[in-house]
Amino acid sequence: MSHELKNSFIAAFPRTIPILTGYLFLGGGFGLLLTSAGYPWYWTTIMAIVIYAGMGQYVAVNMLAPGVSLIDVFLVQATINARHSFYGITMLQKYNGMGKLKPYLIFTMTDETFSLLCSAKIPEGVSEKQYFFFVSLLDHLYWICGCTLGGVIGSLLKFDTTGIEMIMTSLFLTIAIDQWKDNKDHLPVFIGGIAAVVCLVIFGAEHFIIPALILLTAGLLLFRKRIEAATTTEALCEPEEREEE
Repeated sequence: MSHELKNSFIAAFPRTIPILTGYLFLGGGFGLLLTSAGYPWYWTTIMAIVIYAGMGQYVAVNMLAPGVSLIDVFLVQATINARHSFYGITMLQKYNGMGKLKPYLIFTMTDETFSLLCSAKIPEGVSEKQYFFFVSLLDHLYWICGCTLGGVIGSLLKFDTTGIEMIMTSLFLTIAIDQWKDNKDHLPVFIGGIAAVVCLVIFGAEHFIIPALILLTAGLLLFRKRIEAATTTEALCEPEEREEE
């Protein structure tokens, strides 16, 4: 490994440690669910490699039953993962110039990876392209390891998996709390919360996700200048705060 690659890896790895601990439990939970449904453990590894969609994989366990049409599977998965299209719009500028790495970076864009990359502060002397790649690769490997570990354990031991899917919700809450602490401007959070509540009331629990994402995007675009100004101000103030510390 070259010196530049080594520096990029060293810069990326510590940032992904929280994802490592989370994905071992989350992936392990999926592995337990899939093997408890009667599938061999190695399918957990295959799905982790080629699908790599946390909540989508959890939902897929129940949709692998006979009689479920491919159209139903497509619609459900498209609804669950629709939020990634909004992540993609946010990361368009950051992913410019990523070259051959761009398809893999797009494929490995998860909620957690997005959280790390959208607020990434690249250390001086570290390649942004390599940093993004290592964060994405490490998170993917963590998920593969977690799913495989859960699959192997599930194939050897029997567990009561009732309620285990709630760990995804727990991770989302943890990410939201971290974002709240790391950012002084909480306007995007309030916009997202209001959009979710309004659409939940209007469309119901089964159909509110896509309308909420559309409303959230509209709100962010409406207050874009205000949010960007707050972000710029925060970034300028950070060096002074560090000097005072």
